[in-house]
Amino acid sequence: MTFKAVIINKQDDVYSVEPGELNTADLMEGDTVVCVSHSSVNYKDGLAVTNRAPVVRRFPMVPGIDMVGVVEETTAPGVSVGDAVILNGWGTGETHLGAWAEKSRVPGEWLVPLPKDLSAEQAAAIGTAGYTAALCVLGLQDGGVTPESGPVLVTGAAGGVGSVAIALLGSLGYHVIASTGRPEEGDYLKKLGAAEIIARDELSGKPRALGKERWAGAVDSVGSTTLANVLSMTRYGGTVTCCGLAGGMDLPASVAPFILRGVKLVGIDSVMAARDLRLRAWALLDQKLERNLLAEMTTVVPLSQAIDVGQQIVEGKVRGRVVVKID
Repeated sequence: MTFKAVIINKQDDVYSVEPGELNTADLMEGDTVVCVSHSSVNYKDGLAVTNRAPVVRRFPMVPGIDMVGVVEETTAPGVSVGDAVILNGWGTGETHLGAWAEKSRVPGEWLVPLPKDLSAEQAAAIGTAGYTAALCVLGLQDGGVTPESGPVLVTGAAGGVGSVAIALLGSLGYHVIASTGRPEEGDYLKKLGAAEIIARDELSGKPRALGKERWAGAVDSVGSTTLANVLSMTRYGGTVTCCGLAGGMDLPASVAPFILRGVKLVGIDSVMAARDLRLRAWALLDQKLERNLLAEMTTVVPLSQAIDVGQQIVEGKVRGRVVVKID
C-alpha cells in the first residue's frame, strides 16, 4: 500500500525535497503504526527542507518532528488500536522517518495520549514549539519564579515557542515582556498576553558582565549574544530557560550572573525528554493554554504547501504556528 509523503533525498551531493509516495514496506522499525492526520512546521523542519544545517542524518528522510494521529496497528504495552496520540521529537525527521506522511511506524513508548479536551489540529498547532514552551514554563516554576517574583522576558516572541510561552505565562498571571525584531507584530503579541514589548536590538549589543536587573526570569529561544545579555540583566536568584539557537550556538557570557546574583540557566531539551516530563507539559498546555489564543497564532496548510512554509520559517517570515493537515 502506498501513501503520500514529502521525501528528502541526497544523491551525489545533490539535495532534493519533493512530494512523493512511500510504501508501508519503507516504514522504519517500531511496534506501532500511526495513521497521521496532522503535523506542523518547526524551525528544525525548515532547516531540514532548506539544508541550511545538517539536520537530516539518513536518506531518504521524511521531515516533520510533530505527529498527531490514530494508532492503526500496535503490539506496544499500554497502547491500543484506535488511540489518539501525539509524538514530538525522538529524532523523527532527523534519523527516523517523520510526520509529513500519511503513515509512520514508531516505538509505542514515544507516544503520549492526546488530551481529551484538545483536537488533533490544536495538538499539532501546539506541537514541539508549544510543548517546548511548556517545558520552559515548568523550568521557571521549578526554579522558583512566580508571578510575584517580577517580570518574565520572552525572546523570539513572535515565533512558535515565543507565542505559546507568552500565552501560557499570561494565563498564569505573569507580567510578560516580549522581545521581537518585528515591531509590526506588537498588537499580536499583546493579544497573546504580553504586557510590554522591547526591540530585539536592546539585547543584541556587546554583553556586559552585569547589567541593570530587569526581569526575574526568561524564556530564550535565540541563544548567543541575546542570551548573554538576558543573563546579565536577570534579577538576583532568577531563572533563565534556554531552548533554542536561532541567533547562534555560541554564548559570549560572563560567569558574573551565576556567582554574584545566583542566576540559574536551565537547559531545555524537548527531543529526548522523559515521558513524565512530557505528560506534565501537555497537562499544563491542556489546562492553561487558552484556545482562542491558540487559534490566534495558528495557520493551517495542506501537505502540498509544507515545503514552501519550511523555507519561509528559516527566513523569519512565519508568525506563530503552522499546522500541516496530512489527510
